[in-house]
Amino acid sequence: MVPIQLSERQHQIIAFVKAHEPATGDQIAKHLKLTRATIRADLAVLTMTGILDARPKVGYFFSGLDENPALFEEIRQMKAQDVMTLPTLIQKETSVYDAIVTLFLEDIGSLYVVENATLIGLVSRKDLLKSAIAGTDTKQTPVATIMTRMPNLIVVEANESVLPTAELLVTHQIDSVPVVKKGDGSLEPIGKISKSTITRLFVDTWTRT
Repeated sequence: MVPIQLSERQHQIIAFVKAHEPATGDQIAKHLKLTRATIRADLAVLTMTGILDARPKVGYFFSGLDENPALFEEIRQMKAQDVMTLPTLIQKETSVYDAIVTLFLEDIGSLYVVENATLIGLVSRKDLLKSAIAGTDTKQTPVATIMTRMPNLIVVEANESVLPTAELLVTHQIDSVPVVKKGDGSLEPIGKISKSTITRLFVDTWTRT
């Protein structure tokens, strides 16, 4: 079995946390003489894989998971198609009001906007909240006016690895990433990977050890 491949910087982060836990992100960045933003993706990988345990307002703890290379490899081998959930799709003509209702009925953080089965945009909980606070006529305004449009969306394909996808969620501070099937100049949304998906994945994996 091929061991997990961590970068030198990630090894340095683990060593520092082991010696100074709980260690905050700012303390780790200062030790490495880097900015917090620079190490954000590294911390995402280490926490998403369970090597570090992040506790809000406390800091990072070492979990000891790097002593279990088999579990690491299992996670590293997973693809987006293995963990993705079904996306909730709406049309560009859908009103902001109906989008808000759908969002809360489905208990999700984002909706994917399609036209002829092709992904053309995404509307998030934050987008809808901003629209409502701004006094928009939510029953008359279509989501097309507030959505994030292609090509400004971050997407992944079904055969892409889970860990880089998890990094995208953290680095770009987004709720979910559409999983798409590429066609002739089109992107068909076939799934989604959200922060909740990743959390469930690593909790389920960890509790099986």
